[in-house]
Amino acid sequence: MREKHWSKVQLLHEVVTNPNITIKGTHSYYSDCWDHGFEESVVRYLHGDEISRQWEPKWPIDKLYIGDYVCIASEVIILMGGNHTHRADWFCLYPFMDFIEEAYVGKGDTVIHDGVWLGMRSMIMPGVTIGEGAIVAANSVVTQDVEPYSIVSGAPAKIVKYRFEPSVIDELMAFRIYDWPPKKFESLKRYLCSSDLTQLKQAAAAYDLSVHHG
Repeated sequence: MREKHWSKVQLLHEVVTNPNITIKGTHSYYSDCWDHGFEESVVRYLHGDEISRQWEPKWPIDKLYIGDYVCIASEVIILMGGNHTHRADWFCLYPFMDFIEEAYVGKGDTVIHDGVWLGMRSMIMPGVTIGEGAIVAANSVVTQDVEPYSIVSGAPAKIVKYRFEPSVIDELMAFRIYDWPPKKFESLKRYLCSSDLTQLKQAAAAYDLSVHHG
């Protein structure tokens, strides 16, 4: 077993075994130093773990989708729908097994898009979508969808600001950066680690031209 230290991380594509979790790419990671790792500590109540994958599902199973280059800080919780059997619209909240199938209320799939950063001890509630490049501040509770390249904070999490001007965000989204071939991404990484959009556009155009004529 590898030595635990805060400087080391789990690459999600190397550790995920739950068939209801889909990981895009090979770069998304979890900082697992202070707990038992991504599947065991972060993802809660999702059918398909070592025990529940043997069960016959009683309802449609929600899925978790995580994009590439996603950074998940320590002790984050991604809450899925497996335990949503407490009906607020019923007089009694208790999940009686006699009526468990009626009690379950699905929240839908949870989607964390490319380039997202989930801050330490943030909690992602079921069925939300977190847009590309968004930041969720530490200790925040995300109860609704998060817009691309926004920063959200609080419980419930609300937008603090956007990382860039709307026109810049539109262009970044149009670039589909995280769908670039690995060679293009690697070649343009210097410009991605910057905030100069003009240089990025020029470098991307030059790269595409060289490939086209190559």
